[in-house]
Amino acid sequence: MSVTTSINASATSGTIDQRSWYAKNKLRVAPWLFLAPAMIFFIVYVVLPIFQSLWISFYEWDGLGEAKWVGIGNYVELIDDDRFYTSLYNNVLWLVLYMLAVPAGLFIALFLNQTVTGMRIYKSLFFFPFVISQVVVGLIFTWFYNPNFGIVGEIWKFFGAVPPSILGDENLVTYGIIFAGLWPQIAYCMILYLTGLNNVSPDQIEAGRLDNAKGWKMLWYVVLPQLKPATFIAIVVTVIGALRSFDMIAIMTQGGPYGTSNVLSYYMFETALSEYGFRMGYGSAIAAVLFFIMLFFISYFLWNMYQEEKVGR
Repeated sequence: MSVTTSINASATSGTIDQRSWYAKNKLRVAPWLFLAPAMIFFIVYVVLPIFQSLWISFYEWDGLGEAKWVGIGNYVELIDDDRFYTSLYNNVLWLVLYMLAVPAGLFIALFLNQTVTGMRIYKSLFFFPFVISQVVVGLIFTWFYNPNFGIVGEIWKFFGAVPPSILGDENLVTYGIIFAGLWPQIAYCMILYLTGLNNVSPDQIEAGRLDNAKGWKMLWYVVLPQLKPATFIAIVVTVIGALRSFDMIAIMTQGGPYGTSNVLSYYMFETALSEYGFRMGYGSAIAAVLFFIMLFFISYFLWNMYQEEKVGR
């Protein structure tokens, strides 16, 4: 009996050893096969263009003729470019004011998370800005800001004041565009927080009530700690949206008046691809600066998240 068992075991082991490498490792290989198409597209259309753009930033090139190596000449030129500093300042302004979307989205989500008659209609109204295009948002607010027939102009006229030309005023134009961009961004943050509130543990809420936690204390000590994942995503997405803002400027002002509403992404487009530019190397240098700024913020948030998870373990 034991001899037969050992023969069968040896035969079985021989069969396993004769299997192909894929048959032995298909559970490990299968996920990579599914990921391979997406990874190939990501490398070809995202990673390689990043390195190509960085390489082009060391050349003076019009996109058609022969490229001339200038080294860090494009970056040196940026130091003396007033329009670059204006665009950089506006990007910082976008970044600071755009962060208002995170707490605004949180408080709207807290309001919409209640069980009140007709709440679905309210949710739809607040959700609406997120589903419409940024181009449409830009056009809507361009009409709103029009001093002749816009809502803002009518309000000023109602109080007997002269309506301001928000998009034509060098001091107001950037704030007007940021306010327009906040409308859909708040809706996006609201959706993230509504999803997070659905995952809040009712047991912890009940425990907080037993400990006499109410109002702000309940929100600060019980609810917000459970919304950390939603807050992280909201902040990262808002930072990226603020730094790569382009379409709102392109629709509402085209960088005007006199370039005062420019941001780095639109200035890059204007320098490299518009009829005033065709300086691919200089535009790539601007894009490289914007890329490293975004990389710094994203790396910082990812590092903080990693440290928190490390402590949690």
